[in-house]
Amino acid sequence: MSNELKNIVEAVLMVSETPLSVAKILAVFDDKSAPTTEQVNAVLDELQEECAERAIDLKKIGKGYRFQTKLKYADRIRKLQASRPPKLPRALLETLAIIAYRQPVSRGDIEDIRGVSVSTEIMQRLIEREWVNQVGVRDTPGRPAIFGTTPAFLAYFNLESLSELPLLMEQRELGVIAREFDTPLPLELLAVLDDKQDGDAPDTKT
Repeated sequence: MSNELKNIVEAVLMVSETPLSVAKILAVFDDKSAPTTEQVNAVLDELQEECAERAIDLKKIGKGYRFQTKLKYADRIRKLQASRPPKLPRALLETLAIIAYRQPVSRGDIEDIRGVSVSTEIMQRLIEREWVNQVGVRDTPGRPAIFGTTPAFLAYFNLESLSELPLLMEQRELGVIAREFDTPLPLELLAVLDDKQDGDAPDTKT
């Protein structure tokens, strides 16, 4: 296997801000120099093996791949965070969770489950973050829009597919779920959990 091919694949994965699929990796090559899909897959397998003794992993997220630091170094890396990360409102997280587990859902479905109205601002924030998008309309009176999660949602929450979402068999803290799935929580979620542990009153805003 060409070391140059492995170097190129490693380089594009290093600089990409989003997980790269095999097709996107192939797109960086000229037609004359392009490797085969099988060759790229072999390179990815080799890089994953090499990461066993390194501080980073090559993880499959959705249909793509990205490098990320190993979970055991998360505490040390967080010390580099100069300021407290922006917080995500609990109402937004509840709405996102309902969409993730019950998709496709309409705003009416979400409101029925939460028992309170869902503000336009919350839906807009989820769409702007590209965690949620409209996947169609329901064939009922008024034809309400229905929503689902996106590949960006999988990437942010470190999931290869929706099948990796924890089972909703019982209520558990996000930190416990994260440890079970060997998944580092995003800093924004850690800020929410810190506030909860400090005894803050629940966020009832919608």
